[in-house]
Amino acid sequence: MKTFIAITMALSALTSCGQATNTDHSNHIQKVYGHWVKEKNNVVMVDSQPSGLTHWHGKLVTLSDRSADKSHRLKLRTIAPQSSILVGPDMKMRLSPEMTNNCFAEYVSDNPDLEALAVDPDNDKVFYMITEDATSAPSMTESCQRRYAQSGSTEYPRLLVRIEIQSETHALITHVRPIQFSTEMQIGDFPNDGIEALAFGKNRTLYLGVEKDQQKKARLFSLQMDAQFWQSQDFALVSDLPIKLPNFKAGNHPINGMDYYQTPTGAEFLILAARNDETLWIADLSGQKEAKIIPLEFYAEIINGTGVCQDFEQMDNSSIEGVAVIDETLWLINDPWKAVYLNNIHCPQNKRNYQTFSPLLFSLPIQSHWFD
Repeated sequence: MKTFIAITMALSALTSCGQATNTDHSNHIQKVYGHWVKEKNNVVMVDSQPSGLTHWHGKLVTLSDRSADKSHRLKLRTIAPQSSILVGPDMKMRLSPEMTNNCFAEYVSDNPDLEALAVDPDNDKVFYMITEDATSAPSMTESCQRRYAQSGSTEYPRLLVRIEIQSETHALITHVRPIQFSTEMQIGDFPNDGIEALAFGKNRTLYLGVEKDQQKKARLFSLQMDAQFWQSQDFALVSDLPIKLPNFKAGNHPINGMDYYQTPTGAEFLILAARNDETLWIADLSGQKEAKIIPLEFYAEIINGTGVCQDFEQMDNSSIEGVAVIDETLWLINDPWKAVYLNNIHCPQNKRNYQTFSPLLFSLPIQSHWFD
Protein backbone atom coordinates (compact mmCIF):
# COMPACT_ATOMS: atom_id res chain seq x y z
CA MET A 1 0.00 0.00 0.00
CA LYS A 2 2.83 2.42 0.83
CA THR A 3 4.43 1.66 -2.53
CA PHE A 4 1.14 2.41 -4.32
CA ILE A 5 0.75 5.74 -2.51
CA ALA A 6 4.31 6.78 -3.37
CA ILE A 7 3.85 5.88 -7.04
CA THR A 8 0.52 7.72 -7.19
CA MET A 9 2.03 10.87 -5.72
CA ALA A 10 4.90 10.75 -8.19
CA LEU A 11 2.57 10.32 -11.16
CA SER A 12 0.40 13.16 -9.90
CA ALA A 13 3.41 15.46 -9.87
CA LEU A 14 4.34 14.47 -13.43
CA THR A 15 0.85 14.90 -14.86
CA SER A 16 -0.19 18.23 -13.36
CA CYS A 17 -2.36 20.32 -15.70
CA GLY A 18 -0.18 23.42 -15.57
CA GLN A 19 2.00 25.48 -13.30
CA ALA A 20 0.53 28.42 -11.41
CA THR A 21 2.44 31.69 -11.27
CA ASN A 22 2.28 34.67 -8.90
CA THR A 23 0.43 32.57 -6.33
CA ASP A 24 1.29 31.60 -2.77
CA HIS A 25 1.60 27.81 -2.51
CA SER A 26 1.69 25.68 0.60
CA ASN A 27 4.34 22.95 0.49
CA HIS A 28 2.31 20.89 2.90
CA ILE A 29 -0.19 18.52 1.33
CA GLN A 30 -3.36 18.33 3.39
CA LYS A 31 -4.69 14.79 3.75
CA VAL A 32 -8.49 14.68 3.61
CA TYR A 33 -10.51 11.65 4.68
CA GLY A 34 -13.95 10.85 3.32
CA HIS A 35 -16.83 8.60 4.28
CA TRP A 36 -19.29 7.05 1.85
CA VAL A 37 -22.64 8.83 1.84
CA LYS A 38 -25.31 6.31 2.85
CA GLU A 39 -29.07 5.99 2.75
CA LYS A 40 -30.99 5.48 6.00
CA ASN A 41 -30.73 1.70 5.55
CA ASN A 42 -26.92 2.06 5.57
CA VAL A 43 -26.63 1.24 1.85
CA VAL A 44 -24.16 3.45 -0.01
CA MET A 45 -25.80 6.17 -2.12
CA VAL A 46 -25.75 5.28 -5.83
CA ASP A 47 -24.97 7.61 -8.76
CA SER A 48 -26.27 10.85 -7.27
CA GLN A 49 -23.74 13.14 -9.02
CA PRO A 50 -23.75 15.82 -6.26
CA SER A 51 -23.19 19.28 -7.72
CA GLY A 52 -23.76 21.49 -4.68
CA LEU A 53 -23.52 21.50 -0.90
CA THR A 54 -24.68 23.96 1.75
CA HIS A 55 -25.08 24.22 5.53
CA TRP A 56 -28.67 24.19 6.77
CA HIS A 57 -30.01 23.67 10.32
CA GLY A 58 -26.79 21.99 11.46
CA LYS A 59 -26.92 19.56 8.54
CA LEU A 60 -25.70 19.53 4.96
CA VAL A 61 -28.01 19.76 1.96
CA THR A 62 -26.99 18.59 -1.49
CA LEU A 63 -28.54 18.38 -4.94
CA SER A 64 -27.78 16.42 -8.11
CA ASP A 65 -27.11 17.42 -11.70
CA ARG A 66 -28.96 16.07 -14.72
CA SER A 67 -26.60 13.10 -15.23
CA ALA A 68 -27.63 11.52 -11.90
CA ASP A 69 -29.90 8.53 -11.50
CA LYS A 70 -33.54 9.62 -11.92
CA SER A 71 -34.28 8.97 -8.26
CA HIS A 72 -32.01 11.87 -7.24
CA ARG A 73 -32.93 14.52 -9.83
CA LEU A 74 -34.82 17.68 -8.87
CA LYS A 75 -34.49 16.83 -5.21
CA LEU A 76 -32.78 18.32 -2.17
CA ARG A 77 -31.28 15.68 0.10
CA THR A 78 -30.11 16.24 3.68
CA ILE A 79 -27.02 14.65 5.22
CA ALA A 80 -26.02 14.37 8.87
CA PRO A 81 -22.38 15.51 8.65
CA GLN A 82 -20.97 13.39 11.48
CA SER A 83 -22.40 10.12 10.14
CA SER A 84 -22.61 10.84 6.37
CA ILE A 85 -26.12 9.37 6.45
CA LEU A 86 -29.03 10.82 4.45
CA VAL A 87 -31.32 11.51 7.38
CA GLY A 88 -33.80 13.77 5.59
CA PRO A 89 -35.75 15.79 4.91
CA ASP A 90 -35.65 14.94 1.20
CA MET A 91 -37.52 17.60 -0.74
CA LYS A 92 -38.74 16.99 -4.28
CA MET A 93 -38.89 20.14 -6.42
CA ARG A 94 -41.87 21.03 -8.56
CA LEU A 95 -42.96 24.10 -10.47
CA SER A 96 -45.21 26.62 -8.73
CA PRO A 97 -48.47 27.49 -10.52
CA GLU A 98 -47.22 31.06 -11.03
CA MET A 99 -44.24 29.74 -13.01
CA THR A 100 -46.26 27.75 -15.53
CA ASN A 101 -46.05 30.34 -18.33
CA ASN A 102 -42.46 31.36 -17.66
CA CYS A 103 -40.13 31.17 -20.67
CA PHE A 104 -37.93 28.65 -18.84
CA ALA A 105 -40.69 26.60 -17.17
CA GLU A 106 -40.39 23.52 -19.35
CA TYR A 107 -36.62 23.27 -18.91
CA VAL A 108 -36.41 23.81 -15.14
CA SER A 109 -39.29 21.42 -14.40
CA ASP A 110 -38.05 18.52 -16.54
CA ASN A 111 -34.38 17.57 -16.13
CA PRO A 112 -32.33 20.76 -15.76
CA ASP A 113 -28.58 20.59 -15.21
CA LEU A 114 -28.55 21.99 -11.68
CA GLU A 115 -25.30 23.21 -10.16
CA ALA A 116 -24.35 24.80 -6.82
CA LEU A 117 -26.57 25.45 -3.83
CA ALA A 118 -26.95 28.35 -1.41
CA VAL A 119 -29.39 29.18 1.39
CA ASP A 120 -30.94 32.63 1.55
CA PRO A 121 -29.20 34.46 4.45
CA ASP A 122 -32.51 35.95 5.67
CA ASN A 123 -34.94 33.09 5.00
CA ASP A 124 -33.79 29.53 5.56
CA LYS A 125 -36.79 28.15 3.69
CA VAL A 126 -35.35 29.52 0.46
CA PHE A 127 -32.53 27.99 -1.59
CA TYR A 128 -30.84 29.10 -4.80
CA MET A 129 -29.37 27.01 -7.61
CA ILE A 130 -27.89 27.71 -11.03
CA THR A 131 -28.33 25.84 -14.32
CA GLU A 132 -25.44 24.89 -16.55
CA ASP A 133 -25.62 22.75 -19.70
CA ALA A 134 -28.90 23.46 -21.52
CA THR A 135 -27.95 22.13 -24.95
CA SER A 136 -30.77 19.58 -24.74
CA ALA A 137 -33.32 22.06 -23.34
CA PRO A 138 -36.68 22.39 -25.13
CA SER A 139 -36.77 25.29 -27.57
CA MET A 140 -38.26 28.49 -26.25
CA THR A 141 -40.91 30.44 -28.13
CA GLU A 142 -39.68 33.02 -30.63
CA SER A 143 -40.65 35.88 -28.32
CA CYS A 144 -38.72 34.31 -25.42
CA GLN A 145 -35.70 33.74 -27.64
CA ARG A 146 -35.69 37.39 -28.70
CA ARG A 147 -36.10 38.60 -25.13
CA TYR A 148 -33.20 36.53 -23.79
CA ALA A 149 -30.87 36.51 -26.81
CA GLN A 150 -28.07 38.61 -25.32
CA SER A 151 -26.80 36.50 -22.42
CA GLY A 152 -23.16 37.35 -23.00
CA SER A 153 -22.36 33.63 -22.89
CA THR A 154 -24.40 30.66 -24.09
CA GLU A 155 -27.36 30.75 -26.47
CA TYR A 156 -29.61 29.34 -23.74
CA PRO A 157 -28.88 31.53 -20.69
CA ARG A 158 -27.63 30.36 -17.32
CA LEU A 159 -30.57 30.49 -14.93
CA LEU A 160 -30.60 31.48 -11.27
CA VAL A 161 -33.39 29.41 -9.72
CA ARG A 162 -35.21 30.18 -6.47
CA ILE A 163 -36.92 27.36 -4.59
CA GLU A 164 -38.93 27.54 -1.39
CA ILE A 165 -39.55 24.68 1.04
CA GLN A 166 -43.21 23.79 1.51
CA SER A 167 -42.85 20.66 3.66
CA GLU A 168 -40.35 17.93 4.50
CA THR A 169 -41.11 16.30 1.16
CA HIS A 170 -41.74 19.20 -1.24
CA ALA A 171 -40.20 22.45 -2.45
CA LEU A 172 -41.56 24.84 -5.06
CA ILE A 173 -39.61 26.45 -7.90
CA THR A 174 -40.98 29.97 -7.44
CA HIS A 175 -38.76 32.23 -9.57
CA VAL A 176 -36.15 32.11 -12.32
CA ARG A 177 -33.90 34.85 -13.67
CA PRO A 178 -31.39 34.47 -16.49
CA ILE A 179 -27.83 35.61 -15.85
CA GLN A 180 -26.20 38.14 -18.16
CA PHE A 181 -22.51 38.85 -18.70
CA SER A 182 -21.35 41.99 -20.47
CA THR A 183 -19.47 41.64 -23.76
CA GLU A 184 -16.36 43.09 -22.09
CA MET A 185 -16.28 40.17 -19.64
CA GLN A 186 -15.45 37.81 -22.55
CA ILE A 187 -17.07 34.76 -21.02
CA GLY A 188 -17.50 32.82 -24.24
CA ASP A 189 -20.01 30.17 -25.31
CA PHE A 190 -19.14 27.05 -23.29
CA PRO A 191 -22.40 25.21 -22.45
CA ASN A 192 -20.84 22.71 -20.05
CA ASP A 193 -18.26 25.03 -18.51
CA GLY A 194 -20.41 27.58 -16.76
CA ILE A 195 -21.34 28.69 -13.25
CA GLU A 196 -20.66 25.88 -10.79
CA ALA A 197 -20.41 27.72 -7.49
CA LEU A 198 -22.64 30.01 -5.42
CA ALA A 199 -22.06 31.55 -1.98
CA PHE A 200 -23.56 34.44 -0.01
CA GLY A 201 -21.36 37.02 1.67
CA LYS A 202 -22.27 40.18 3.57
CA ASN A 203 -25.25 42.39 2.73
CA ARG A 204 -26.96 39.81 0.50
CA THR A 205 -24.09 39.70 -1.96
CA LEU A 206 -24.24 36.49 -3.99
CA TYR A 207 -20.91 35.33 -5.40
CA LEU A 208 -20.84 33.22 -8.57
CA GLY A 209 -17.90 31.09 -9.71
CA VAL A 210 -17.44 30.40 -13.44
CA GLU A 211 -15.37 27.44 -14.63
CA LYS A 212 -13.68 29.23 -17.52
CA ASP A 213 -13.88 32.24 -19.85
CA GLN A 214 -12.56 32.74 -23.38
CA GLN A 215 -8.99 32.63 -22.04
CA LYS A 216 -9.76 29.36 -20.17
CA LYS A 217 -9.46 31.19 -16.85
CA ALA A 218 -11.77 30.70 -13.87
CA ARG A 219 -13.72 33.83 -12.94
CA LEU A 220 -15.67 35.24 -10.01
CA PHE A 221 -18.68 37.55 -10.23
CA SER A 222 -21.30 38.98 -7.89
CA LEU A 223 -24.98 39.92 -7.74
CA GLN A 224 -26.68 42.21 -5.26
CA MET A 225 -29.87 40.40 -4.28
CA ASP A 226 -31.99 43.20 -2.79
CA ALA A 227 -35.67 43.08 -1.89
CA GLN A 228 -36.69 43.93 -5.49
CA PHE A 229 -34.51 41.30 -7.17
CA TRP A 230 -37.27 38.78 -7.87
CA GLN A 231 -39.80 41.39 -8.98
CA SER A 232 -38.15 41.35 -12.40
CA GLN A 233 -37.87 38.59 -15.00
CA ASP A 234 -35.24 40.46 -17.01
CA PHE A 235 -31.60 39.49 -17.20
CA ALA A 236 -29.63 39.83 -13.95
CA LEU A 237 -26.35 41.46 -14.94
CA VAL A 238 -23.42 40.27 -12.85
CA SER A 239 -20.48 42.42 -11.72
CA ASP A 240 -16.86 41.40 -12.15
CA LEU A 241 -14.79 40.93 -9.00
CA PRO A 242 -11.21 42.24 -8.82
CA ILE A 243 -9.95 39.14 -7.03
CA LYS A 244 -6.47 37.71 -7.56
CA LEU A 245 -7.11 34.13 -8.62
CA PRO A 246 -4.28 31.73 -9.50
CA ASN A 247 -2.70 32.40 -12.88
CA PHE A 248 -1.77 29.24 -14.80
CA LYS A 249 0.37 29.00 -17.91
CA ALA A 250 -1.61 26.09 -19.37
CA GLY A 251 -4.41 23.61 -18.78
CA ASN A 252 -7.95 23.80 -17.41
CA HIS A 253 -8.30 24.88 -13.78
CA PRO A 254 -12.00 25.48 -13.11
CA ILE A 255 -13.87 26.57 -9.99
CA ASN A 256 -16.33 23.80 -9.08
CA GLY A 257 -17.59 24.77 -5.64
CA MET A 258 -17.12 27.41 -2.96
CA ASP A 259 -18.27 28.93 0.30
CA TYR A 260 -17.78 32.20 2.14
CA TYR A 261 -15.58 32.49 5.24
CA GLN A 262 -14.90 35.39 7.57
CA THR A 263 -11.86 35.33 9.84
CA PRO A 264 -12.03 36.36 13.53
CA THR A 265 -10.57 39.74 12.49
CA GLY A 266 -13.36 40.32 9.96
CA ALA A 267 -11.37 39.59 6.79
CA GLU A 268 -13.51 38.04 4.04
CA PHE A 269 -12.51 35.13 1.84
CA LEU A 270 -13.97 32.59 -0.55
CA ILE A 271 -12.82 29.00 -0.14
CA LEU A 272 -12.88 27.50 -3.63
CA ALA A 273 -12.58 23.92 -4.85
CA ALA A 274 -10.64 23.33 -8.06
CA ARG A 275 -11.56 19.74 -8.83
CA ASN A 276 -9.18 19.24 -11.76
CA ASP A 277 -6.22 20.03 -9.54
CA GLU A 278 -7.39 18.44 -6.26
CA THR A 279 -6.75 21.74 -4.49
CA LEU A 280 -8.44 24.50 -2.54
CA TRP A 281 -7.99 28.12 -3.51
CA ILE A 282 -8.23 30.71 -0.74
CA ALA A 283 -9.33 33.96 -2.42
CA ASP A 284 -9.18 37.31 -0.64
CA LEU A 285 -12.41 39.23 -1.30
CA SER A 286 -10.65 42.55 -0.70
CA GLY A 287 -8.57 41.83 -3.81
CA GLN A 288 -5.32 42.68 -2.05
CA LYS A 289 -3.77 39.26 -1.45
CA GLU A 290 -2.81 36.69 -4.03
CA ALA A 291 -4.89 33.55 -3.84
CA LYS A 292 -3.33 30.76 -1.83
CA ILE A 293 -3.37 27.20 -3.21
CA ILE A 294 -3.84 24.37 -0.71
CA PRO A 295 -2.92 20.97 -2.22
CA LEU A 296 -5.13 18.12 -1.06
CA GLU A 297 -4.69 14.35 -0.95
CA PHE A 298 -7.98 12.45 -0.73
CA TYR A 299 -8.61 9.15 1.04
CA ALA A 300 -11.76 7.00 0.91
CA GLU A 301 -12.89 4.93 3.86
CA ILE A 302 -12.68 1.16 3.61
CA ILE A 303 -15.55 -0.66 5.29
CA ASN A 304 -14.62 -4.09 6.70
CA GLY A 305 -11.00 -3.67 5.69
CA THR A 306 -8.36 -6.38 5.89
CA GLY A 307 -4.66 -6.73 5.18
CA VAL A 308 -3.20 -3.72 3.33
CA CYS A 309 -6.73 -2.43 2.70
CA GLN A 310 -7.69 -1.11 6.12
CA ASP A 311 -9.43 2.07 7.25
CA PHE A 312 -8.69 4.34 4.23
CA GLU A 313 -7.14 4.15 0.76
CA GLN A 314 -5.71 6.99 -1.28
CA MET A 315 -7.84 8.07 -4.23
CA ASP A 316 -6.63 8.65 -7.76
CA ASN A 317 -9.20 11.45 -8.15
CA SER A 318 -12.08 12.81 -6.10
CA SER A 319 -13.70 15.52 -8.27
CA ILE A 320 -15.01 17.83 -5.54
CA GLU A 321 -18.05 19.95 -6.50
CA GLY A 322 -19.62 20.88 -3.17
CA VAL A 323 -18.10 23.09 -0.46
CA ALA A 324 -19.75 24.11 2.82
CA VAL A 325 -18.48 25.82 5.97
CA ILE A 326 -19.91 24.85 9.37
CA ASP A 327 -18.19 26.84 12.13
CA GLU A 328 -14.49 25.99 11.76
CA THR A 329 -14.91 22.82 9.67
CA LEU A 330 -14.87 22.62 5.89
CA TRP A 331 -17.09 19.97 4.32
CA LEU A 332 -16.61 18.72 0.76
CA ILE A 333 -18.66 16.36 -1.40
CA ASN A 334 -17.54 14.87 -4.69
CA ASP A 335 -19.32 14.53 -8.02
CA PRO A 336 -17.86 11.26 -9.33
CA TRP A 337 -16.32 11.99 -12.74
CA LYS A 338 -17.53 9.01 -14.71
CA ALA A 339 -14.69 9.11 -17.23
CA VAL A 340 -12.02 8.59 -14.57
CA TYR A 341 -13.74 7.47 -11.34
CA LEU A 342 -12.98 3.80 -11.92
CA ASN A 343 -9.26 4.67 -11.77
CA ASN A 344 -9.77 4.78 -8.00
CA ILE A 345 -10.34 1.02 -7.82
CA HIS A 346 -7.56 -0.67 -5.86
CA CYS A 347 -9.00 -2.23 -2.73
CA PRO A 348 -11.76 -4.80 -3.43
CA GLN A 349 -13.94 -3.50 -0.58
CA ASN A 350 -14.48 -0.23 -2.47
CA LYS A 351 -14.76 -1.60 -6.00
CA ARG A 352 -18.56 -1.73 -6.04
CA ASN A 353 -18.86 1.80 -4.63
CA TYR A 354 -16.69 3.21 -7.40
CA GLN A 355 -18.55 1.22 -10.05
CA THR A 356 -21.86 2.71 -8.87
CA PHE A 357 -20.35 6.23 -8.82
CA SER A 358 -21.08 6.66 -5.15
CA PRO A 359 -20.10 9.98 -3.51
CA LEU A 360 -18.02 10.62 -0.41
CA LEU A 361 -18.31 13.32 2.21
CA PHE A 362 -14.96 14.76 3.32
CA SER A 363 -14.09 17.14 6.13
CA LEU A 364 -11.05 19.03 7.34
CA PRO A 365 -10.47 21.75 9.92
CA ILE A 366 -10.26 25.30 8.62
CA GLN A 367 -6.74 26.52 9.38
CA SER A 368 -5.75 30.06 10.22
CA HIS A 369 -2.60 30.01 8.07
CA TRP A 370 -4.75 29.70 4.94
CA PHE A 371 -5.66 33.36 5.38
CA ASP A 372 -2.26 34.83 6.26
